[in-house]
Amino acid sequence: MVFNSFHFVLFFPIVALIYYSLPHKLRHIWLLAASYYFYMCWNATYAILITITIVVTYFCGILISKAESEKAKKGYVASTFIINLGILVFFKYFNFIGESINRLLSMGNIAFKIPALDILLPVGISFYTFQSLGYVVDVYRKDVHPQKNLLKYALFVSFFPTLLSGPIERSYNLMPQFDEPRNFDYNRAREGFIMLLWGYFKKVVIADRLAPYVDHIYNNLGDVGTAAIIIATIFFTVQIYCDFSGYSDIAIGTAKIMGFNLIKNFDLPYTSKSIAEFWRRWHISLSTWFRDYLYIPLGGNRVSRKRWIFNIMLVFIVSGIWHGANWTFLLWGLLHGIYQVIGKISRKPKDKLLSKLKISKNAWYYKVSARFITFCSVAIAWVFFKANTVQDAFYIFKEVIKAIPRIAQTNMPRLFLGRSIYFYDFVIGAVLIIILLFGERRIESFLKKLPYRILPIRWFAYLFIIFFIILLGIYGSLSPASFIYLQF
Repeated sequence: MVFNSFHFVLFFPIVALIYYSLPHKLRHIWLLAASYYFYMCWNATYAILITITIVVTYFCGILISKAESEKAKKGYVASTFIINLGILVFFKYFNFIGESINRLLSMGNIAFKIPALDILLPVGISFYTFQSLGYVVDVYRKDVHPQKNLLKYALFVSFFPTLLSGPIERSYNLMPQFDEPRNFDYNRAREGFIMLLWGYFKKVVIADRLAPYVDHIYNNLGDVGTAAIIIATIFFTVQIYCDFSGYSDIAIGTAKIMGFNLIKNFDLPYTSKSIAEFWRRWHISLSTWFRDYLYIPLGGNRVSRKRWIFNIMLVFIVSGIWHGANWTFLLWGLLHGIYQVIGKISRKPKDKLLSKLKISKNAWYYKVSARFITFCSVAIAWVFFKANTVQDAFYIFKEVIKAIPRIAQTNMPRLFLGRSIYFYDFVIGAVLIIILLFGERRIESFLKKLPYRILPIRWFAYLFIIFFIILLGIYGSLSPASFIYLQF
């Protein structure tokens, strides 16, 4: 079951109504049952793996709190990481590692091959594994007390709004909320509903309108022009943002309707003026997870320059691999690591140059140019993320470089592959991108104030959003695979 399915549209109101009608002491049990049902709608066997993760990390937290020696505590933490990361690596990376080793062996004319296994990747495993491991580290650091109630801890790991694609919650934020008695709050529920609608709008109306054009271009690189590839890359840059931030908005809105406050996962990332700022605004729950549990323990930036470069590159390479078992994701992470290194090393020379030229960072033209450069840099990296293979990614770069002088001469039929459906998706997508990039902050500000507008304006806005969601949902895609981050 996914958020953009009719099954969920029926499931969630029932869950929320029963949740508020139950006594407080039974609510976490009901939510746990609903979360397991939500997850098992994908595949009942997935419940076995998440239960293993829950049981292992739960008892590890208890054992860490009772251990007297530091050595024993570290041993429990290490054992938990080995077990849970071992499960993740086996299901997500076994075939990728095997294929990579087989290629190396074939280069050395060695006949031995590691057989590929018919493994189905459990949806959400990367997210709930990181969330549960974060809890173990928090207990070890004494940032939180170990949860003594197994059912409440199980709910923390399997809570259905965050289960499939985050946000990756922290134990000190979400878990205490399960103990707080709460009554239905109309204003809070209304805010959650508006956020939920905005998430569906970004997903169904924007991301799903861009997807057909993007997919067709990237799956037929040899048959399309360079201008079409460039446009498809720009579209994908917006598509993946609307797809994933839309999912996060739905998750946060769903939880808010039931009275829970989740971590904010996106903060207008394409308004960033640097790659470093972009990563403070993009997938915030994951980037802060890597910061707190990998980057800072490695020494962060309180080390020599060489060690800092190693730290930052390792973090982004691991981030790339976390996203998928493909060399394209590794190169995506590697490129973002290089961006970070260049950004920090060039900061002082750039500041000196700006001072010499008497250019203020607050000047509108500096902000516009910085945002444009950052957006283009992120879009270039997305090529690796979207491309089916490394060869496809480098083919795109080669063709773009070769064709830069003649891009303006590209004819329109070739741009749309002669198919009217892609032309309409293109036009709709272009308009929506302009609205999103230049007006999202104003849109979000309007939505926050919407509950306090006069009744006609309020309901016109509600009906306008719902109309487009239903209209484009009927003629668009409502398949589980349509959420890009579900594959991670």
